[in-house]
Amino acid sequence: MTKKKPNMGQVRIISGQWRSRRLPIHDLEGLRPTTDRVKETLFNWLNANVVGARVLDCFTGSGALSFEALSRYAAFAQMFELQSSAAKQLQQNLTTLECEQGHVIKGDTLTLLKTPPSEPFNIIFIDPPFRQQLAAPCIEQLTAQQWLAPDALIYLETETEISLSSLNIPQSWTQLKEKAAGQVTYRLFQSINTN
Repeated sequence: MTKKKPNMGQVRIISGQWRSRRLPIHDLEGLRPTTDRVKETLFNWLNANVVGARVLDCFTGSGALSFEALSRYAAFAQMFELQSSAAKQLQQNLTTLECEQGHVIKGDTLTLLKTPPSEPFNIIFIDPPFRQQLAAPCIEQLTAQQWLAPDALIYLETETEISLSSLNIPQSWTQLKEKAAGQVTYRLFQSINTN
């Protein structure tokens, strides 16, 4: 019987063109792949909005959310990842899936968000590493640099102890959904175009 490498884990794609595929991920410190239960709830919330969407994954990590979106026919997924080994694994997984609609950029998310995008995004995933106070500045940069398309959907996953008021959610964001699972609270917002 062959054993899995101790420093490798897996992420499972739930639905879509790569349904039930398992992709290797590095077990890195602070990496918490979104659980299948949470992921299933999220994609039920997003429903038909994924097909043809431009997706931005601000803190990609395992790629669980990006690969699920791409499997469900998102048009494009931009993945930001700080850790070299995780970014390399994301690229390898895109190659394994023969997927040309995903793009990995290795770098610090808050720095990358300072440059406005060539085209805004329809769905944004904000699932930062725990206890590093990254959610609020990420939200600020997304709105300041116009990363969000009109009526964009924003998924936010944080520690349960973080209050919504401390995150400085823009007034143009309307909360659609909220759930808690263990130590995390996850929410779905929509950015209402006020122009």
